[in-house]
Amino acid sequence: MQLTNRSIQVVKKELTLSERLYFPAIIKGMLITLSHLFKRKATVKYPDQERELAAVYRGQHVLKRDEAGAERCTACGLCAVACPAEAITMESAERKKGEENLYREEKYAKIYEINMLRCIFCGLCEDACPKEAIFLTDRIVPSSFTRGEEVFGKDLLVESLTERVDVTKRQTPEVLSFKNDKKHKHNQTYLDRKK
Repeated sequence: MQLTNRSIQVVKKELTLSERLYFPAIIKGMLITLSHLFKRKATVKYPDQERELAAVYRGQHVLKRDEAGAERCTACGLCAVACPAEAITMESAERKKGEENLYREEKYAKIYEINMLRCIFCGLCEDACPKEAIFLTDRIVPSSFTRGEEVFGKDLLVESLTERVDVTKRQTPEVLSFKNDKKHKHNQTYLDRKK
């Protein structure tokens, strides 16, 4: 019984003398190699020359701060649950009195780590985050020589107050307009609540 109608008739033909010597095949292969020497190179001399990245490129993660400088992450764990590679680990802690300007909610991530060797840069952590705390940026993840250096903690992930990371390219206009609506409590910063 045949599953398809694609049957091939196999014929065993005798090789000629030149085919048995393999010289024509070797010369043909050498000509292909020589033709590639004169074509445009596909490689890029990184880091001197950088390749243009696509608009949807997903690179190094960043933990965002709000407009007042407080960390957005509340250690809810949804990003860790959504991560198919199980690359994200975190430990939560309660905010103490006087730390309102440091952490946005009562609960915050005391420890937040991403194992970059396990991460597959799928962006599911970004989609799962209800506070818009984690984003994948267009920055290239730096390489290292040891496994320990590939576990990024809050020291490498949280954006600095002086150099903010622009993630507006990764958000739709509808989301950006919703974020500016201060009547919703989750859009208010510590400074807005003080008023």
